[in-house]
Amino acid sequence: MKVLLVEDDRLLGESLKEYLESEGFLVDWIYDSREFFDLLEVSIYDAIVLDLMMPHVSGEELLGRLRERGNTTPVLILTAKGRLEDKEKCFSLGADDYLTKPFEPRELLLRLRALYRRTVRQERLRLNKVEVDLKAGRVWVDGKEIKLSKKEWLLFKYLVENRDRFVSTEELLNYVWGDEPVGDEVVRAHIKNLRRLLPEGFIVSQKGRGYRVEA
Repeated sequence: MKVLLVEDDRLLGESLKEYLESEGFLVDWIYDSREFFDLLEVSIYDAIVLDLMMPHVSGEELLGRLRERGNTTPVLILTAKGRLEDKEKCFSLGADDYLTKPFEPRELLLRLRALYRRTVRQERLRLNKVEVDLKAGRVWVDGKEIKLSKKEWLLFKYLVENRDRFVSTEELLNYVWGDEPVGDEVVRAHIKNLRRLLPEGFIVSQKGRGYRVEA
């Protein structure tokens, strides 16, 4: 499970990162809320742990903007704000869980695992004529399984998980190829191969914006 931890308390952030990683999680931790959306442009997370009282940009504002962009990543609020009004506001903005400080780290662990289990249940998707098992890495078109290379699967998976928006070529390069010295043409070639296997019009493109799954 990959988690983005947004916490400006350096001591708490470091200890939570170490604890979750000792339990097998992958954790990116930021203490400057201005880095939030830059990180989400290049990484996909199974959950976000979000403090509300952040400098520069509050947790409530980050949550609201996240949901306005159509990002459905589960968000667990971790805060000293314990009033019912604060909880009500966060849940209305799209929070999935709420844990008040002080807390036991194991409770955070249990809540994150519960969020992950709920997400996994939704990993078998039907998108028009295409069925996708995100966990198993399998794709069917009209009931017939198609075989994808590792790179094709990663690219296809990223598009499916971000099907609510256009995904830029730069995002795809960062997610699929990382630091490999490749350029835009490799993305175009893989998109072309995917389009041969998928229904016509399933992957659409728009100049200057990138690619999107039409589902």
